[in-house]
Amino acid sequence: MKPAAFAYRAPASVEEALALLEANREAKLLAGGQSLVPVLNFRLASPPLLIDLNRIDALAGVREEADGTLAIGAMTRHRAIETSERVRRANPLLAAAMPYVAHAQIRNRGTIGGSLAHADPAAELPAVCLACDAQMLIQHTRGTRRVAAHEFFTGFFSTALTGAEVLVEVRFPAWPAERRAGFAEVSRRHGDFALAGVALTADVKDGRCERARIALFGAEDLPRLARADMLLQQPLDAKRIAEAARAVAAGSQPRADHHASAEYRRELVEVLVRRALEQALAS
Repeated sequence: MKPAAFAYRAPASVEEALALLEANREAKLLAGGQSLVPVLNFRLASPPLLIDLNRIDALAGVREEADGTLAIGAMTRHRAIETSERVRRANPLLAAAMPYVAHAQIRNRGTIGGSLAHADPAAELPAVCLACDAQMLIQHTRGTRRVAAHEFFTGFFSTALTGAEVLVEVRFPAWPAERRAGFAEVSRRHGDFALAGVALTADVKDGRCERARIALFGAEDLPRLARADMLLQQPLDAKRIAEAARAVAAGSQPRADHHASAEYRRELVEVLVRRALEQALAS
């Protein structure tokens, strides 16, 4: 199938894009197009106007600020993040997750902002943002606002973005020296969306976990932080890891579809939490 007819504009600035959105609330933003174009082709969406962000150079790039914050422009390609030595040093979890994002050809065009705004519950990057307590910098005609990752993803393919806003930057807080990371997922084939996945961070000092954030994706209708209090002030030994994995799985609410049953996804959650915690312990 082919998309329904639409008008096309390619603004040169965020301000111009916002003005177009303000005047056309039903318009869609085009970033990498790896999710939007199939949606248009299947006519699951038929916007009257497509606003192409690819000519806005200010929306792309990776920088590390003086306080250690890693700031990534919304139009930064997945491949640029994957190959960035700055990202590898400043956020090991993000670096570990990037090779799992779709296939190489898609990573060449897809963008971090497009993935987060699309909010597919089986996508890796929303979970990474949750585990890292990232913030989304959102711009509108009256200024900007910041939204924490746990408030940004609101439901199935839903976010806190309104029809007249643009996600312009993703900000990852500085990575403490004691922070460890773990990432694991299961998909039918490498590059496919995950049947279930886990992205986590754990701050470990003197052998004990002082802070942990366990983000689930793929198994439920939206990426979600799971309870991690059972790990706090505890040694990350094999027994504690197994208990935490069982507790997270028991508290999950996996969905059933033609890819996997809810019971299978719950079992995957337990296995993947254990694997990701073992990764964190070994790092």
